[in-house]
Amino acid sequence: MNKKSIGRQLLICQCLSLLPTEDFDCPLIDYGNYKLTTKSLIKIFVSAQLDQWSSYSHMVEKLEAYPKLRKELEIEEISGSQLSRRINDLPTEWLQKLFIKVVKKIKSLIDGMKKLPKGISKEIGRLKIVDSTEIRLPQQLCDWSFISKGHHAVKMHTRLVVVSEEIVFPDKIVPSIGTVSDFESAEHLIEESDSTYVMDRGFPSKKNLMDWQAKNISFVVRITKSLRLYTIEEFKPTHPSVIQDAKVLYGISKIPLRYVEFLDDEGKVYRILTSRFDLTDHQIMEIYRSRWAVELFFKWIKQHLKFTKIWSTKPQGIWNQMFLAVIAYGLSLIVKLQMESQKTAWEFFRLLQTYLYQTNASFKKALKPKRVKRVSKGRRKVPIPSKKNTLHVGTVALVKEVVPKERRKDNRLGNY
Repeated sequence: MNKKSIGRQLLICQCLSLLPTEDFDCPLIDYGNYKLTTKSLIKIFVSAQLDQWSSYSHMVEKLEAYPKLRKELEIEEISGSQLSRRINDLPTEWLQKLFIKVVKKIKSLIDGMKKLPKGISKEIGRLKIVDSTEIRLPQQLCDWSFISKGHHAVKMHTRLVVVSEEIVFPDKIVPSIGTVSDFESAEHLIEESDSTYVMDRGFPSKKNLMDWQAKNISFVVRITKSLRLYTIEEFKPTHPSVIQDAKVLYGISKIPLRYVEFLDDEGKVYRILTSRFDLTDHQIMEIYRSRWAVELFFKWIKQHLKFTKIWSTKPQGIWNQMFLAVIAYGLSLIVKLQMESQKTAWEFFRLLQTYLYQTNASFKKALKPKRVKRVSKGRRKVPIPSKKNTLHVGTVALVKEVVPKERRKDNRLGNY
C-alpha cells in the first residue's frame, strides 16, 4: 500500500492495521469459526475500546454504519450474541501474548526516538510503578467474585513504566479476584532490576523486602508503622519537608536500607523505605510523588476506555476485557509515538477519537499546531456604563428594581 492510499484510509483502520496480530493468521485457530475469525474478533473489541462502544448492540450498529471498517475487519455481518459468546471463549493467554507484542513495539519506538527520554531525571532514571485497581461487579451475576456481603470485585494488578513525564505505559498486568492482596501479587510484577520500583503500603512485607534486596532490585516504597526499624546512622536532611533521613535495619535483615520520613503540603506524614542511597532526600520524595501517575492511568483507562462497563459476567470474559483495554491504550500510544506528537495522552486520545472515521491525512493535519491570526485592535478603553437602566425584558420576564442602600436612606430622611 502506497503512502497516498494510507493517507486516504480511515484512521480507525490504520490504527487496527498496527496491531501485531500475525499469530492469528493460522487457519487451525479458527476451525469452525469461519464467519468470525479470532483476528477479526480482537479488532472489533479494540475498536469498541477506542471508540467507546457501550454495548453489543452498539457494536453491531457501528459495524453496519461503516462498510470500510467491516472490510478492514473482514466481516460481512455480525450479531451481538455471537460477540458475547466468542469473547467468553477466547483464551486469555492469546490476548496476553498480543499485549506483550504491543509493549515490545512501544519499547522499540521509544528506543528509536531521536531524543531518547531518560526518565524523570538522569540521576533518577526510569521508574516502574506497581499498584492495583478494583472493579466492582454486579452481586447477583458474579457470585464467583465474592469478597464480603454486598462486595463483589476483581482487581487489575499493574506495572506502569514511567519513561518521562509525557510517556507512561503498562508493560504487565495480572488479573485476579478481589481477595488477592497487593503483597501477594508483588512476586509476579517485581522481577527485573532495570528500573526503580515505586509502591504503596500494600506491597512491602519483611519477606518481600528481603527478596528484593537479594535480587538487587531498586525500590522506593511506603511502609506502615507496624514495621519496626533500627537506626544505624543519621543523615542531615537537605529539604525542609524532611523529618528524618537515616540508614536503618528491619527485622532480621543484615543489609541496611535508607529511611526517609517527610511531610506533604497538608502536613501528612510519609514513611519511605528505599535502597537508593545515591539520591538526595528531595529526589526520594519526588520519586514517591511520581506514584500518582498510576492513579491517573487507572482513572484515564476507566473513563476513556469504558473499562468499568463490563461486557461479560464470566471470569474469562472479564480477564479478556482487561487485556483488551490495555492493548487499546498501547495502540493509541504507538500512534502517538509514530506521529511524534507533543500533545498529552488525553489531548491526543481525544483528537484520535474525533477523527477515527476521518482519513489518516486529515488527522495528521489536525495534529499540527494552528497559527492564530491576531484580529484584536489592541487595548481599548472600557466604556463607562450609563446610569440609565437599559435592560430589555420584553413582556414575559418579571423584573424588580434593586434600590441602593444610600437611596433608601435618603428616601426615608425625605419623608420627615
